[in-house]
Amino acid sequence: MRGAVIHAPGDVRFETLDDPKILHPTDAVIRTAVTCVCGSDLWPWRGLEPIGDAHPMGHEYVGFVEEVGSEVTAVKPGQFVVGSFATSDNTCANCRNGFPSNCLHREFMSTCQAEYVRIPNAQGTLVATDEVPDEELWPGLLAVSDVMGTGWWAADAAEVRPGSTAVVVGDGAVGLSAVIAAKERGAERIIAMSRHASRQKLAREFGATDIVTERGAEGIARIKDLTGGIGADSVLECVGTAQAMRQALHSARPGGSVGFVGVPHDVSVDGPELFFSHVGLRGGPAPVRRYLPDLVERVVTGRIDPGKVFDLTLPLDQVAEGYRAMDERRAIKALLRP
Repeated sequence: MRGAVIHAPGDVRFETLDDPKILHPTDAVIRTAVTCVCGSDLWPWRGLEPIGDAHPMGHEYVGFVEEVGSEVTAVKPGQFVVGSFATSDNTCANCRNGFPSNCLHREFMSTCQAEYVRIPNAQGTLVATDEVPDEELWPGLLAVSDVMGTGWWAADAAEVRPGSTAVVVGDGAVGLSAVIAAKERGAERIIAMSRHASRQKLAREFGATDIVTERGAEGIARIKDLTGGIGADSVLECVGTAQAMRQALHSARPGGSVGFVGVPHDVSVDGPELFFSHVGLRGGPAPVRRYLPDLVERVVTGRIDPGKVFDLTLPLDQVAEGYRAMDERRAIKALLRP
């Protein structure tokens, strides 16, 4: 098969790789329907994370089951399936407590920008649709496998409630998905922080009521102005930088909550400052598998359309251009078709 391999910063190649095989009775192999480039893939692309030896890339996927191990009964060959970037058995204590992304047998997917993918823990990870969905739904279902599930976790962790005010820090695919999540969870006011006109437009389409273009201290001041000087009930941090975290913590009201889902880079939290703020803080890798059945249903029924975050579609063999376009902000998120 063929797939993406990163060799060095700025160097992703489309290469011939070994076909995936069933290695354990809990595995499945899927044929990729569509895959994509994630904003978190840009960290190594930009040289901000170590790469080490050349290795495959990609952790978002939907596709058709080709083969299953002897212990996999939840899905069968021919079915269309959606999974999570973090695999899970869906039976261990952490899974039962609602955190499958911290499954005791977790493996992080890392080979999905390819024609075929081996899925560990397939029994607990994969969710099959009732029938093969129309191709127009594939982008939305692909979004569910990561960015929409992560945006939903941001809203859940930030305790977005009906009638509340939510602030979304970040206008990438996760941030835009978090706007959808905040609206679906009943937020009355959704303030999206964005400096880019195309992303602002999509944020409003997804449910944002206000746009704040300022950042840093000016951004915090603007949020306070919009919330009577108090701050927001919920803040969804979807970036992962020190500035984004500070902006999130200082935009929440006393007693409010911050859900942080951007993978942290050089982020630190001032303990005494957090203590006296009365702001709650929760985050981590999104427990996507917990939300999959609900989110798949919302996409299939047309209630939500997170697939709109894909504003560039490329053949899989042009995966490197997908990285470049996202790095240069010519695209929010690049969809790849094998």
